[in-house]
Amino acid sequence: MAEVQYKVTGMSCGHCEASVRGEVSKLAGVEDVQVSAAAGTLKIVSTSALSDDAVIAAVDEAGYSAVRA
Repeated sequence: MAEVQYKVTGMSCGHCEASVRGEVSKLAGVEDVQVSAAAGTLKIVSTSALSDDAVIAAVDEAGYSAVRA
């Protein structure tokens, strides 16, 4: 299991969290996704290493910006 965290900007509500969670959950190997709009964080637990580019692209698809924390 691998665990990574990202800082996400632009989220302000539960809908924002759900959008990010939905896009990131589509990535292969993702087991768990925790998103906090209040803290601006994204935590991913996966069965294999995820590329930062893939995660950032998924967050971008949801309409937000992310950088690895």
